[in-house]
Amino acid sequence: MFLPVVDLDTGGAIAVQVVPEDPAWGAAPDAVTYAMPDPGGVTGGVAATVNGVLAAAREETALPLVLPISAAVVAAGSAGTAPLHEALRMCNRRPREVILMIEGDVAAVGRTALLSGIDGLRAVGYLVAFGELGTAPLPLDLLADAAPYVIALSADLLARGTRDPRRGALVESLVRLARGAGAHVLAPGVREETQLAAVRGWGIRLAQGPLLAPPDWRPSHGHNRVHVPLPVPEAEAAPAAPGLMGPGASGLGPRVQEFLLPAVTLPAGSTAEEVVGVLSAEPSITSVVLVDEYQRPQGSVDRSRFLLFMAGAYGHALHAKKPASRLADPAKIVAKTTPAIAAMQVAGRDTTRAYDDLVVVDEVGRCMGVVRISDLLRHVAEMQAAR
Repeated sequence: MFLPVVDLDTGGAIAVQVVPEDPAWGAAPDAVTYAMPDPGGVTGGVAATVNGVLAAAREETALPLVLPISAAVVAAGSAGTAPLHEALRMCNRRPREVILMIEGDVAAVGRTALLSGIDGLRAVGYLVAFGELGTAPLPLDLLADAAPYVIALSADLLARGTRDPRRGALVESLVRLARGAGAHVLAPGVREETQLAAVRGWGIRLAQGPLLAPPDWRPSHGHNRVHVPLPVPEAEAAPAAPGLMGPGASGLGPRVQEFLLPAVTLPAGSTAEEVVGVLSAEPSITSVVLVDEYQRPQGSVDRSRFLLFMAGAYGHALHAKKPASRLADPAKIVAKTTPAIAAMQVAGRDTTRAYDDLVVVDEVGRCMGVVRISDLLRHVAEMQAAR
């Protein structure tokens, strides 16, 4: 099954989650269908993860992938994940384009071994996530130690949280916890507009579910099959949890890490034809970051300018087989701790490229993802309106 991860602000699919099909789920598009499946400890090993890579390759999707991986496999270290590395190499995918959703009984795995395995995955370039927060056997203090990129809430908890005030309060507290740990929050199993309104009210930006895409959605079907209903009137929406904007809501605003989206990257030596192929495969991709062997940004390709240039007279004939870096711009790089206002100042230094995506890097200069200027502008406008 292919489940698009939808950005509720833009209405676009920013990643594709690949999950093993379970005949027990049946054909009904209910919340269970969109829950994170438990691979059963080490039963499936890394096989489900590798199969997800191969399935995505058959669909020829260029979006980042969200793949399940057993906590036991992560704790086993590099030996257990070697087949995954090889599968990515065969499919010409990079670890930076993959979010590994750690599943299974996390509490039953040695914490030291698990954290060591997570550090090893992160060093290679993978992004790490945890699923089923709220019902899974996941020690909450582990989130602070592991610093995941994404935390997916429990689909069952979300479904019941819109009807039960006690569970709704639990969701609010878990969203605060995830935000405080520096993680994005994903809401799975959204099937009704009332649930979507509650998700928005809780301050959750990423969502999945049959309301947004049908159960048979596949990347090859096209971006137009993702549908995000318009927000309900504010009076009918669930009240936003106080304090979600964080301590940086005043002054320079929160750090850009809160607006981070997965980047689509290609090796710095890629041809212009390869970049055209990536941009043509998915309309929601706004930029491609060219990186070196250490995932450090070497250039940035803006979708609109690049495709317009290639569509010009003799553009394809002259440049298709040549390095895309000839047509790329210098990446607008900001550190992950940069405040939103400061990031907008960086974007505005070159007025001809004021709306180019910002490339966010970690402490050693590796690409972590991109931030869209529209997201920063929207947040600053909300800040001003709240004053």
